[in-house]
Amino acid sequence: MPQPPKIRMHDVNPFLQTIREFLLGRKHTLALRFQDILATRSPPPPVLPDGPAHKLHSNYYFKRDARREVSPPEVIAPKAKQIEAGDKTASVKRITPGPVYRWD
Repeated sequence: MPQPPKIRMHDVNPFLQTIREFLLGRKHTLALRFQDILATRSPPPPVLPDGPAHKLHSNYYFKRDARREVSPPEVIAPKAKQIEAGDKTASVKRITPGPVYRWD
């Protein structure tokens, strides 16, 4: 929570602030930016884990290039049963969401 500012921020008087908050149904946030309520310009540096290429020893480009690790997907599912050309029982029926409206 930021500390209260040293100087008074530019806003309407307290009576109108109360009416405004009642009509809004929430606490009003000023669109103006004042230095006392802003975050610091020098945040602490992030703590990140070491990556696969964080050391320079034996770190060749072709070994850490992610594009070279991409390969076609492996097919895990078993082969589907092929429908014979003369098999009349395996007909495909289309499923429609409802009656079709013919406007012509």
